[in-house]
Amino acid sequence: MRIGIIGAGHIGGTLARRLAALGHEVSVANSRGPETLADLARESGAKAVTVEEAARGKEVVIVTIPEKNIPSLPKGIFDPTDHTVVVDTGNYYPRNRDGRIDAIEEGTTESRWVERQIGHPVVKAFNNIYAQHLMERGKPKGAPGRIALPVAGDDEHGKQLVIALLDELGFDGVDAGGLDESWRQQPATPVYGTDFDAAGVRRALAKASPERPADFRAR
Repeated sequence: MRIGIIGAGHIGGTLARRLAALGHEVSVANSRGPETLADLARESGAKAVTVEEAARGKEVVIVTIPEKNIPSLPKGIFDPTDHTVVVDTGNYYPRNRDGRIDAIEEGTTESRWVERQIGHPVVKAFNNIYAQHLMERGKPKGAPGRIALPVAGDDEHGKQLVIALLDELGFDGVDAGGLDESWRQQPATPVYGTDFDAAGVRRALAKASPERPADFRAR
């Protein structure tokens, strides 16, 4: 599968390594240019490209950059009429990274806000797992204690494709509903930062409260 990754931090770098190792054709980009990703490219087998190239002609594009940087992506980078599945891994951290984003503070879910910024539907996934666990803790399908990750979005095809990728990576995917339900996996919810199995993820999603805790709201 042709996969683009925009962002080469902990999650982006991990996904570049793991997806390339699985045989996917992976292109990875960051805001500083492909020359800064030479080491990652050599190590992983992914191709270092520009942000525009990472988004072009791909079946899946994973956007994994700080929330505050989403509006800085090149305008028109995604064609709203194409069938690329765009995955948003982001989380909103207003106090220690992103600053205030009014729409999110007023109740828009993080990934719905991202979708509106980039002008293309998104699927929310990979936002509640630590990068090291994503790298090291995948297990074969059916193995006891296999970690599950929630996947939210309005496009059923997109969700199922992401769930299939998770399976390749060694994780179960749990359909977490539409994108407006993705608050159930935002920071400080019961599923966030956990390694639950599929049943545990479903229980945690059901227990989530839409009230954003004070520590995850702008001052």
